[in-house]
Amino acid sequence: MTLVFIDQDKLCVSKMNMRFGRKAPDVSDILPTVRKRGVIQTLLVRPNGAEGHFEIVAGARRFHAARIVAEETGEAEPLPCRILSETDDAAAIEASMIENLARLDADEVTQWETFTRLVKEGRELDDIAATFGLPDLTIRRVLALGNLLPRIRGLYRAEQIDRTTVRHLTLASKSQQKAWLALHDDPDSYVPTGHQLKAWLFGGQSIPARFALFSLDDYKGATVADLFGDDRYFADADVFWAAQNEAIETRRACYLEQGWSDVIVVPPSEHFQSWEYEKAAKRKGGRVYADIRASGEVVFHEGYVTRKEARKAERGEVADTAKPQRPELTSTLQTYVDLHRHAAVRAAMLGHPGIAFRLMAAHAITGSPLWTVRPEPQTARNDGVRESVETSHGETVFDERRRAVLALLDFSSEEPTVTGGNGDEHGLVALFFRLLELPDPAIMEVVAVVMGETLSAGSAAVEAAGTEIGIDMADWWQADEALFGLIRDRELLGRMVAEVAGETVATANAGEKSQTLKRIMSDHLNGAEGRTKAERWVPRWMRFPPSAYTQRGGVGTVMAHARMVATRAPATGPEPEEEVAPLAQAA
Repeated sequence: MTLVFIDQDKLCVSKMNMRFGRKAPDVSDILPTVRKRGVIQTLLVRPNGAEGHFEIVAGARRFHAARIVAEETGEAEPLPCRILSETDDAAAIEASMIENLARLDADEVTQWETFTRLVKEGRELDDIAATFGLPDLTIRRVLALGNLLPRIRGLYRAEQIDRTTVRHLTLASKSQQKAWLALHDDPDSYVPTGHQLKAWLFGGQSIPARFALFSLDDYKGATVADLFGDDRYFADADVFWAAQNEAIETRRACYLEQGWSDVIVVPPSEHFQSWEYEKAAKRKGGRVYADIRASGEVVFHEGYVTRKEARKAERGEVADTAKPQRPELTSTLQTYVDLHRHAAVRAAMLGHPGIAFRLMAAHAITGSPLWTVRPEPQTARNDGVRESVETSHGETVFDERRRAVLALLDFSSEEPTVTGGNGDEHGLVALFFRLLELPDPAIMEVVAVVMGETLSAGSAAVEAAGTEIGIDMADWWQADEALFGLIRDRELLGRMVAEVAGETVATANAGEKSQTLKRIMSDHLNGAEGRTKAERWVPRWMRFPPSAYTQRGGVGTVMAHARMVATRAPATGPEPEEEVAPLAQAA
């Protein structure tokens, strides 16, 4: 077969073509491409008997698209064709089937590779969309796959993970993607996929931004968007609920100003069951029910009364307007009782420090209307920093003990932290009773983990605890690539080389580039390239107590240590004992 260009008026669709029919086929998906680039792929044709005329065996949709463009522009361009034998009907049918049935759409990863090449060639997104007849959002979704690790794209291409899982992985940082791959590779580990993956990424609760009753422009917290651009989620559920509850109260006040008799808030633990209520107009005492879901969504049901109230209204009873039954205690008398009982309990608890200590631990873990305790988020924008901390010896040891405490308290092993409860009274009391069952050593284990989770990074409290314990950072840390990647100051590197390799080596290499200085340090720390190994080296600003290499200032640990020293009262008595007395003795 040879390539020829044939005028459109000399072409028609063959009856052997799978697309043959009186009704023109749908060409909306290829029409934009034909408008912009013309017909690129050749049509398969064969002579139809008339001199110079041909019938189309494969390519009917391209032909119809070209005719539409010709009507729009007034110019009918000749179409590229390859000519089959006019006598072989079987070959014509086979060619049409191969053209229309054997073709497979390119998978999204292949599309990403193609679109990425076009972007590198200088094509704009809207130009790509016009060429392929696809919406801008579709192009953005495909290009978003480039933010995933190559191996995850490979798993998606091989259909080992589904589309929902891939979309949620686009919410993950590079370190989270690596952690997910580690779970995927471990046959004994649970691998979160689909919507469970979203819960894994957000620590158990993922709240879509579309559920917010407040303006996102004024929101103080952080939100995270999936790279497909469809959804956005709140990074901190506690910050979201604080803003959402405030917005609910504002909406409630507006309803009351509009004349509604009442606005009932239905908490997440309950649910507005429509069959228990009937519609009632505002003027007939209808209320508004704010149904709050655990997902963050709030649905306002306007104009409802209970079914019991509706039945009474039908019978003409006026119970709804009758004076409510008087409670046994007035609010003032109830306050009197509550405050006296409170005073008695806290005075008696002075003689039972073990009980007080357990109740305090329960408050620190669960929270209450008077206690707000948040775990240290350990966040960092740099992926290398996050990965370095996540894989450190200290974090590994702490996570192991945290999981032991979760089991001790009968919490789910999937909980990311021990602390950070929602402050509900039932959970607080239930946890208190559980702590009463535990011996003193176990309580101290719980408290140590709780304090560790809620210790603010970079604070003077870290300095105070680390100094008091006498921490040697060499037991918990060693130099890694993340550290060297973050140091760019040549003066600082020179001082550190002198510390690791000696003044002679530092002076001899004073004019070298930063990369050379880092390599010298790395060789000494690893004992490589014949250099003397520097054992247990820790940068000055990471030690307890910390110090600086220069006089320029700007070292956070040194400033925190200075605050700690300034607030510490001078010792006037004997040195305190190293160990804290057991709770049983204190009691």
